[in-house]
Amino acid sequence: MATEKLDIMQTIKDGVRYGLQNFLPLLLMVLLYVVTFWIPYLNVGTTIGLYKAVIGVGRGETIDPVSIFAKDNFKNLSGFFLLLGLLYMGITVACFFMLIPGIVMSIAWGFAIYFFLDKKVSPLKSLQLSYDTTYGNKWRIFAMGLILGIVIGAICCILACIPKVGGVLSVIAAIVCCAICVGVEGVMYDFFSKKADKILSEHPHGHGRCCHGEKPLGEVVEEFVEEVIDEVTPEA
Repeated sequence: MATEKLDIMQTIKDGVRYGLQNFLPLLLMVLLYVVTFWIPYLNVGTTIGLYKAVIGVGRGETIDPVSIFAKDNFKNLSGFFLLLGLLYMGITVACFFMLIPGIVMSIAWGFAIYFFLDKKVSPLKSLQLSYDTTYGNKWRIFAMGLILGIVIGAICCILACIPKVGGVLSVIAAIVCCAICVGVEGVMYDFFSKKADKILSEHPHGHGRCCHGEKPLGEVVEEFVEEVIDEVTPEA
């Protein structure tokens, strides 16, 4: 069965729209986060609140800046820390194998935290869902990040060259672009979230692609390369 592909241009368009729609709420939320980050324990909940904000932005919602202080953000902190440990440990180990496997795994597991918070699944299940839902789309995620990085970098450099006000304009542009990146990230998660709902309904006990050691790290990298080849090779 063909893998449903992420539409790069449509994702960017929706991300720009949702990001700009939430520019002020996101700015206020980040300011609140920075002001309160030095407070132990509270900073964990506000960090989780930022992740949840990305989910909301991707669904076209207008977020509430003070939602980073919601009581629900402080539930299951042990699971959150366990997931972070597994995530970063796995990616770090993968980076030892000539860096590329680490990049691939960071893409494959890049939405695990969102699945953990949104779907209320275990840390291992969230890693599995992120892996399964990004199957066949990892190069597109990479390409989208590359495109955004180049465009944002070019805009900021051009604005910075303007005499006297260039520095200020480039900073403002960078802040606006951060909101757009949040929108794009949220739209991507919304796409993969719908795929996850199908997986959870079809395999409620966790029998996905990455279960039972079916996909060793080498095969994951090989799969990523095959995705790129499939996309750049014109159809007959």
